[in-house]
Amino acid sequence: MRLLLFLLLILSTACKKQVNEEYTFIKVDEYAGLQKGRFILYDAVEVTHTPASSSTVNSDTSRYELKVVIEDTISDDLGRISWKYVRYVRDNALQNWVLSDVWMTLVDGNNAELVEENQRIIKMKSPIKSSTIWNANVFNNFVESTYSYDRINLSFDVNTLSFDSTVTVKQSEERNLVSFEKKLEVYAKGIGMVYKYYKDLSIANFDTLNIKEGKELYLYPKLVGFQ
Repeated sequence: MRLLLFLLLILSTACKKQVNEEYTFIKVDEYAGLQKGRFILYDAVEVTHTPASSSTVNSDTSRYELKVVIEDTISDDLGRISWKYVRYVRDNALQNWVLSDVWMTLVDGNNAELVEENQRIIKMKSPIKSSTIWNANVFNNFVESTYSYDRINLSFDVNTLSFDSTVTVKQSEERNLVSFEKKLEVYAKGIGMVYKYYKDLSIANFDTLNIKEGKELYLYPKLVGFQ
């Protein structure tokens, strides 16, 4: 009898483990938001730090609106069906939108890719789980960049908007004597990227407030929908 109970316990545990593993196989399709007419309107804040002299730095901040629209399908240079990832900018809501960029995006197998300025980047990779790690620049000439996941399937509140299920893509985080780099993007289920945090700075003596030069960019979602 004890042997029978022991075998049943092992079988039950194995079944639960299999169900849990299947449940955690979340594909990038769920978070890419690739639907015709889907748009995201962001409030953008961009800060550029440039040396003014050996002891001073100029820091210029620009604020504008950025709208990203998933438009018609298009064939990429590999013959794959992709989506036009079209970016528009304007200073404020009183102005007309101005076309900024026409990029391409697609989900190919386990990869969610964005072709940005003719450089193909793997933005997300299936399965979406903490153990998934990848080189985002494997298809371009940039240096290797290791991405990973954090805060999977959690709610996210930003800029008065709330999203029930999001995942954070950690793109880089490094701090040393002379540099500070932190880059991440948050993707909402069925919508796409809803937040971007980008800092790439030269600093002094580990002090992130003692900036010598570099760039910061923040994208905060303002409105999402279809057009």
